[in-house]
Amino acid sequence: MIRFADVMPVPAPARTKVKFNIRAGVGGAAAYDLLMADDPEPWLAMTRYRSRQQNNNMGRAEYVLAFAQYYPYGPEYFMFGGFFRVEPTVPETLGDDGYRLTPLDRYAEYVKRLIVKLNEPIGRNLYLRSYDNLQDGPLGPEVYELAPDVKLGAFPGYQNVRLRHRDLQRIIANDEPSWKDALSSVKGVYVITDLSDGRLYVGSASGEANGLWQRWAGYAHLADLSGGNRDLELLKLTRGDGHIVEHFQYSILEIFDPKTRAETILARESFWKLALDSRAHGLNAN
Repeated sequence: MIRFADVMPVPAPARTKVKFNIRAGVGGAAAYDLLMADDPEPWLAMTRYRSRQQNNNMGRAEYVLAFAQYYPYGPEYFMFGGFFRVEPTVPETLGDDGYRLTPLDRYAEYVKRLIVKLNEPIGRNLYLRSYDNLQDGPLGPEVYELAPDVKLGAFPGYQNVRLRHRDLQRIIANDEPSWKDALSSVKGVYVITDLSDGRLYVGSASGEANGLWQRWAGYAHLADLSGGNRDLELLKLTRGDGHIVEHFQYSILEIFDPKTRAETILARESFWKLALDSRAHGLNAN
């Protein structure tokens, strides 16, 4: 076991808190989703939040190590989200942003890469802990993983795929095992969303030997990006490669057994083009 405190010592243990964020309130977004979002503000707002329950606030702490529950692994796992200097707001604010946070360079290289594992799941009302008695307490955190790159998580299920292009590139380049196994084992109909204007492109993997994995590997390749599709190629020519890399998102509409006839999948692709009106108001040419 690699002890958390041995890997992440801090300059003032008695004045440092460790915050294990889970969700943004009842029914709110998962902390991990906020940490991984393009906009850092919701994640910072979650960490700045000052509860009305005084025992769950920073107290006299000068520093905080912030973590987000890493739900792809389970409730005991948390991903590192930054080391911050803490200053309370004046006048005091409760039930809102109650602290000013200044990101510090210490452990910046571990952000979105380091996973710690607790001995037991943490209760929502005990998410904020004192650093100096955390290691030897009941949670006993240990370093579970330090990923070579920013974590993407295990394959979330076909119905939950929502990949930005840069993440698709990394999955394909790194041969991410759970993603490759899942996408290689099915054919399917997928949708690409241009997040800059909401236009959709519906496509399918109907004949590829490795299903969706092979089809999406083509999109991930920087020398291609369009997958050979006419309207996507035109978009690439008019707006540049950077537009696709910056704005394209990939999701799955339907999956099929690899033995499914191509005609069946193509018929479903045509249905989704009609249902989403991606010919008249999207990026499908036919």
